[in-house]
Amino acid sequence: MRALFLLIFAIFTLSAMTQKEGDIEKKIDDWDYNATTKSSKNKMSRNMPMIATQAKMMSAESIGFSVGGAKDADNFYENIKNGYLPKISSLTYEGVFYDHYFKSSYDKNCESLFCPSYKTTSRVNPYTKQKEHFLSVGLNSNIKAKDFARKKLNIVVVLDISGSMNASFDKYYYDNKKNTNNQEQTSKMQIANRSLVSMIDHLKDEDRLGVVLFDNDAYLAKPLRLIKNTKIDATKKHILELKSKGGTNWSDGYKKGLDQFQTIKSSFKDPKIYENRVIFLTDAMPNRGELSSDGLFGLVKSASEKGVYTTFIGIGVDFNSDLVESISKTKGANYFAVHSDEEFSKRLDEEFDFMVTPLVFDLALRVEGDTKIEAIYGSPEANLATKEIMYVNTLFPSPTKSGEVKGGVILLKVDNTKDLTLKVTYKDREGKSYEVKEKISFKEDKDEALQKAILLSDYVTLLQNWMLDMREGCQDKVIQNEELIPYKRSMLFPPSRPNFKMLKTWERKSCELRVSEGYKKLLSLFKRDFKDRALEFKNDKFEKELDALSTLLLRKKVEDKIIDDWQSKR
Repeated sequence: MRALFLLIFAIFTLSAMTQKEGDIEKKIDDWDYNATTKSSKNKMSRNMPMIATQAKMMSAESIGFSVGGAKDADNFYENIKNGYLPKISSLTYEGVFYDHYFKSSYDKNCESLFCPSYKTTSRVNPYTKQKEHFLSVGLNSNIKAKDFARKKLNIVVVLDISGSMNASFDKYYYDNKKNTNNQEQTSKMQIANRSLVSMIDHLKDEDRLGVVLFDNDAYLAKPLRLIKNTKIDATKKHILELKSKGGTNWSDGYKKGLDQFQTIKSSFKDPKIYENRVIFLTDAMPNRGELSSDGLFGLVKSASEKGVYTTFIGIGVDFNSDLVESISKTKGANYFAVHSDEEFSKRLDEEFDFMVTPLVFDLALRVEGDTKIEAIYGSPEANLATKEIMYVNTLFPSPTKSGEVKGGVILLKVDNTKDLTLKVTYKDREGKSYEVKEKISFKEDKDEALQKAILLSDYVTLLQNWMLDMREGCQDKVIQNEELIPYKRSMLFPPSRPNFKMLKTWERKSCELRVSEGYKKLLSLFKRDFKDRALEFKNDKFEKELDALSTLLLRKKVEDKIIDDWQSKR
């Protein structure tokens, strides 16, 4: 009897020990989507531990801020490279700024979450001959890199598996052009799958991951579950085997993604402990579902008000940046265009923790006095500004190196050089409000960050005007109510032009890359001027900008109705 008791006790004890150590035992392959095909072409992404990111962060003394919205201009550059005329929204001021570092000009002890710094200058625009006055806003923080750590993550990936994702990464799906060189091309689906696997490598044991797929309908492929309880290698394998099919129903995909946040206890999505985010990977080519303000747009906004924020990742050269730019103006949202899975993996190594951690909300800068704001460069919400107020939905933490902040500036053009008072208000993650007020005496400043912001703003302004004019005769059929004199129009703030709002959105075929003779002459002058001014910034090469200008200047003349619109005596 005693022997039987000891045997039962030993079995019970062994079982209890196994249960206590049960994290390994509890790991399951919870993938529940069967429309997969094996493909030996897909390679498993390298596993880059979080230590690498932390080491880079620790090397900097502090972090700064950058605005939400576009975090690059890669879709613009990829279109140029492949001979397509980009969409205007693919090249934004904030996206170009985020490709560069700006030296912080804050010379005080920053004691608040957000510490703006201001610099001013004036110039005569070399193209319009108009006197212009600028005010830069440096985006500084009191957060030390060694103290920064993201919260636990609840991430639901919503992945587009529609038919257009099977198209080549560097071609427009709706062109319906077949591959004539008999070479197997990398599809958008493959790039998306690899990018997602690369992102999963940055999740920790205490994070949760869920996966929703959508085409005509939406499917729960993986429920929201702790990483430590998931067979992640199996999840990666399933993702790499995904193939595309069907139409595109963004709204159903997003709704099913949001549903996953309802499956966990409220204590497990407490915003003080957890970041709750949807990662939406798509080529942004919708042809089904509701895309009105009551559809996807409304869903993203409604989710943000409940503390669930959204990151859009655009896949492919035909990624429709118009749609995503509009949606990403929502609180806590941002978007990236994937140039290649290797480049995206490198970016994740350095910035993953930043891209999922919005810190400042509802930032407003009010100009008090007789000075008025004429234009804003570097804020996705520039269209919400008035002559007195600049508004930014969200600031994200941004990496620094040698005292420079990546994308850490917003540039304003004002109407005079009078002294002014600037009042900044914002909220932190807990909804607490702050106010910073400062008097500014307008003076001519050679501040490096200010001058670099002006240089890059000139670049974006010129190329947006070029795209706006080249859209005539393409799908947009823009009606020109202005004389075709790019020399006089090249530096106008594009949203101020009447035909800026006439551009169509949604899905489309490609437009062939074209540069009129007038713009070629103008771009040639601008490139020469850009290179001369760029020499002032020894730590910045401006390679993307110069390569794009060179590509445009080498473009052969397109035989169509484009005229020689150069009408300057310069």
